[in-house]
Amino acid sequence: MVRAANGPPRATTRVLEASWLNSGCLFSPRCLHRFWCRFPVVHFSTQPTHLYKDSMAITHERLVESAVDWLRRYRCSIVLSEQSCATGEIPDAIGWKAKCHSVIVECKVSRADFLADADKPFRRTPESGMGNERYYLAPAGLIRVEEIPKGWGLLELSGRSVQIVQKARNRKMRTDAGLMKEMNLLLASLARVEVRIEPQRITEFLKWKNRLERYNGGIMPREVREEKNPYLTIV
Repeated sequence: MVRAANGPPRATTRVLEASWLNSGCLFSPRCLHRFWCRFPVVHFSTQPTHLYKDSMAITHERLVESAVDWLRRYRCSIVLSEQSCATGEIPDAIGWKAKCHSVIVECKVSRADFLADADKPFRRTPESGMGNERYYLAPAGLIRVEEIPKGWGLLELSGRSVQIVQKARNRKMRTDAGLMKEMNLLLASLARVEVRIEPQRITEFLKWKNRLERYNGGIMPREVREEKNPYLTIV
């Protein structure tokens, strides 16, 4: 019995071919044998080809950048990405809107990454996590709506645009514990800023209007008299 490279034995092919003559099958065993020898490994996927190619091209870094852009369009005036603090929770992107309303976006580039996220302590006990609103962002077709935790929303990156597949159904998920974690995150981020502007302290750095007024001969330029900062007014 002679075995062809990467294919079935030729004797087996002849037996199959004899059976094929009475089967009415479209492809003969000899034809299939030739295909097998030429393409010994064939991969099949249930995912649409264009979605598979898109998801392979999308990196975590690109998802995070898209999340930050989306949060700014979502009217978050302060946005941080991938900042750590003592709590152990590192949101891929988090933003704050008016009234200190926070929105987090967790970016997932693979099924394994998404499934592993459920085992994190602040996912098992959602009341200990950050974010009034919480979203997952993934390549199109990677996560199904029925798989996301209760109250969460789902965003998909398709091409260059982020689409809302499911809005966050619970916009008040943050508890007092979550608020304290967000405060810790903000303080840790401010401390990093102060290290980078040494020897100047952050208070001096933030008094930019005073420096600008002194530089301009004691007169504040008209263009900067009105500071667009939503946190300077109580709402």
